[in-house]
Amino acid sequence: MQIGEVAERTGLSLRTIRYYEEVGLVVPSARSQGGFRLYTEPDIDRLQLIKRMKPLGFQLEEMREVLAILDPVPGSPPVADPAGRLAEFSGAAEQACRDLRAKLTAAEEFSALLRAHRERLPDADSPART
Repeated sequence: MQIGEVAERTGLSLRTIRYYEEVGLVVPSARSQGGFRLYTEPDIDRLQLIKRMKPLGFQLEEMREVLAILDPVPGSPPVADPAGRLAEFSGAAEQACRDLRAKLTAAEEFSALLRAHRERLPDADSPART
């Protein structure tokens, strides 16, 4: 499939997919005669994996290493002690999830505070405010 369909299926922008190709995280499986990038289901799975790492704060080199362990492709760099590295990455992911949950809790509390204050104010359209 072409990059537009991949973008639609993954929720990633064309620019992001091209960037991931530029830095070597994902490579289209083929090119059409016209030079268009062509992707397969495994390519989409790889992009989804990258997409999951991004909000957890994984850096490009870390993503590259995780991909080399979980989804190796020809030319993937060898990883010394893959089990140990996966344990480290797992711990980092779990900590990032805890941090994100804490941020979400704070955001929800603030949103509730604003909602409560808004509900106490007279309606902006009511004649009592004029």
